Amino acid sequence: MLTACGISCSSYHLLFSSGDLLTGRKCLPGLFPGTKFLSTSICCGHGLQLKVFASGKSEKKLRKGGKSSKAFPRKELPVKELTKISNEVHLDDKANFSPSTEVFADKYPSPRRGQVLQACIGTSCLLLALGAIIRQLTHLAPAEGWALVNPSELSFDFEMWHLELILALVVLISSSRYILLKTWPDFSKSSEAANQQILSSLEPLDYVLVAFLPGISEEFLFRGALLPLIGLNWMSSLLVGAIFGVLHLGSGRRYSYAIWATFVGFAYGLAAIISSSIIVPMASHSLNNLVGSLLWRITSVSKKQDE
Repeated sequence: MLTACGISCSSYHLLFSSGDLLTGRKCLPGLFPGTKFLSTSICCGHGLQLKVFASGKSEKKLRKGGKSSKAFPRKELPVKELTKISNEVHLDDKANFSPSTEVFADKYPSPRRGQVLQACIGTSCLLLALGAIIRQLTHLAPAEGWALVNPSELSFDFEMWHLELILALVVLISSSRYILLKTWPDFSKSSEAANQQILSSLEPLDYVLVAFLPGISEEFLFRGALLPLIGLNWMSSLLVGAIFGVLHLGSGRRYSYAIWATFVGFAYGLAAIISSSIIVPMASHSLNNLVGSLLWRITSVSKKQDE
């Protein structure tokens, strides 16, 4: 019996991977003369395991009979050939390899549940405090003669027709996100990396907390404080959205994710200007976070069950 495991045995994977090689017939003439291969078992994944069972006289029997396996010379492949085969298999594995959640977990380790919740609460409180300071300063600016928009133009008022605007934003952003996940591989990888870090260790009820706290605090700062500071128009909304997008880079999230966040921030800014209310982007942002988190959990659970 021959057993080969690990990366170092990639050449064995090639030698026993196709056609008659698996059946043992017409297999490697001259390499193991006088040996008939009955079956071959290959197990590959993170490691490689190869087992070959041979019939006939074993080494032990040969020794008892006064013979030695030296009577059967083996032809060794040159080192250059083995290196070439190993490199070819390595390149082939790379070509057919698709990153999974385990790869993202290795590159960007997932923090524990308590760490995620603590970071979420702490960051949200910091954003709320920063937004409150900016809004307070812009309240004082007109009194000092500075030509700034009064932040009270974006209030916390809520009207019934705002529900329609919130629903429209949720449908638009959630459906757009779903389409991009299916059609834009780079965005899909970035989104998976972010979700893997934040959501993988959470309980189902935690999703409400990590969806609404960032949604409320981020909108309070960006749309409730920075947008009035720059101006209530579509250009200001795009600028604030771009700042919002750039701050979403890092931790596995690439430029595709920043582009997506810029688009989302722009949409929330327009909604805030149209409604003259911060409640609309806050509610839309929070609900979109919740929908995206729940969809990720459902799909990840279904993938584990399929495996």
